[in-house]
Amino acid sequence: MELDITIAPDGTLHLDIKGVKGKACLETAELFKKIVGPEAKKKLTSEYYEPGAHITRDVRRR
Repeated sequence: MELDITIAPDGTLHLDIKGVKGKACLETAELFKKIVGPEAKKKLTSEYYEPGAHITRDVRRR
């Protein structure tokens, strides 16, 4: 999995998730949203529509 995070001069974030197929992509985006805050907009790529594998994530804040 690869997360490409771009921070614009105005402080807005753009997240491009690569290597995660199907609904697992949205699960990854939800996890990112919990860390950095709500999203302004969402665009699904062709990888979203491909069959995916179940991925387990365990992220903890300190």
